[in-house]
Amino acid sequence: MRKIDSVNNQFIKKLAKLQLKKYRDQAKKFLIEGYHMIEEATQSGLLETVLICDEIDVVDGPENIIVTEGVIEKLAQSKTPQKIIGVCRYFPQRLIDGQRFLLLDDIQDPGNLGTLIRSALGFKVDCVIVSPDSVDIYNDKALRATQGAIFKLKVINAELLKTINHLKSIGIRIYSTSPDGGTPLSTLAKEKAYALVLGNESRGVSKRIEESCNRNIYIEINNKLDSLNVAVAGSIIMYYFNS
Repeated sequence: MRKIDSVNNQFIKKLAKLQLKKYRDQAKKFLIEGYHMIEEATQSGLLETVLICDEIDVVDGPENIIVTEGVIEKLAQSKTPQKIIGVCRYFPQRLIDGQRFLLLDDIQDPGNLGTLIRSALGFKVDCVIVSPDSVDIYNDKALRATQGAIFKLKVINAELLKTINHLKSIGIRIYSTSPDGGTPLSTLAKEKAYALVLGNESRGVSKRIEESCNRNIYIEINNKLDSLNVAVAGSIIMYYFNS
């Protein structure tokens, strides 16, 4: 088993560059942290390399490399990292198919993105489509917020207007979300097949996207509150359709 004990090792320096999106896109690889994420990535078949501090943590399948805690700290982006780092290939290109879809329009907070992906898996969404102007799906905080869910359902970067037109062509109704007008969620008939569009944290769904949807919906809340966090709102709506 290969061992690396220097943070200045060229291989380690190359991996450290994967903390930046432009280098991830060039290499088509990304880093993950923690035992649970490693387990989920192993089952997905995307895990190429594992960096560990102790042979007790050897993972069957990918290459295992023994490193120091200093190397782990150099590669990790969490404050108190577990002693294991994984290197994964990007997800392969996938078809947009299924019955339930979550479309994310310019989501900027990685925690919101990761939480929405996690909720999408929990409430049986088949495919999450993320707009090109949203936060990177391989962002470290987004990945950790998914708690491994990102390895268990389709997450695709795609232009939303084209996606909406495609979904309409196969009979999927598209719902946008806005607190200003529309249909209260509680009065909406539940459908097995649907697409839900969620928008930017401060601006909501863009006008051109909203106009392309079949119906606008909103969650009835206490009028003392202006709005819900997008990840909370999205989770409530996905639960409603799944219940």
